[in-house]
Amino acid sequence: MIRFYFHPTPNPAKVALFLEEADLQYQLVPVDTRQGEQHADSFRTINPNGKLPAIVDTDGGKEIRVFDSTAILIYLAEKTGQFIGSPADRGELLSWLMFIASGIGPYSGQAVHFQRAAPEQLPYAINRYRREAERHYQVLDQHLAGRKFIVGDSYTIADISAWGWLDRAPVVLGGSDPLAPYPNLKRWFQAIDARPAVARARKVGSDHSFKQEMDDDAKRAMFPSNYPNAA
Repeated sequence: MIRFYFHPTPNPAKVALFLEEADLQYQLVPVDTRQGEQHADSFRTINPNGKLPAIVDTDGGKEIRVFDSTAILIYLAEKTGQFIGSPADRGELLSWLMFIASGIGPYSGQAVHFQRAAPEQLPYAINRYRREAERHYQVLDQHLAGRKFIVGDSYTIADISAWGWLDRAPVVLGGSDPLAPYPNLKRWFQAIDARPAVARARKVGSDHSFKQEMDDDAKRAMFPSNYPNAA
């Protein structure tokens, strides 16, 4: 059994999609980041970085912890033999996974933060992160020209990983059709988003009442580096 530590944000969404695609049995463990539950000692023993997602795999009688969404996707793909692509595409797969992990994810996250969560609007920061998010979108859009999937000829964890963040394009870029300037990316996203497992992944955690208010306590819990004595 896999214990899946979850909050409804893009990186946990990737893992939820893999688990649903692979039809794996798992126990959902909600961790409410706006309540600061990620800072509890019990969770820090699973992810010392205090971030979501994380899993604990108990198959085989020994608990194996894995944290960071990219590490979890690679681990589960290797464990199950699913969505890992061909051996010949291994280098390409790892390259795009790291592009998503070091580019699309963090720059999108910072774009959202400075546009929506920062206590003051800082034009330089907003421009820096939004433009970099757009540049990463453009790189992937160009790569997807004439391609059905990001890597090789089959659906892989690279597609699963990218879907997690591209699903939040309306929040990152705003507008009613944020992928319109990226036609190849939009076509790809619509194809992935239509998969039955995506609908199931979207429902993961929907029966849990996560805190919605972004009050001072939530900001202290989510951005502890801004409040040195918060965590």
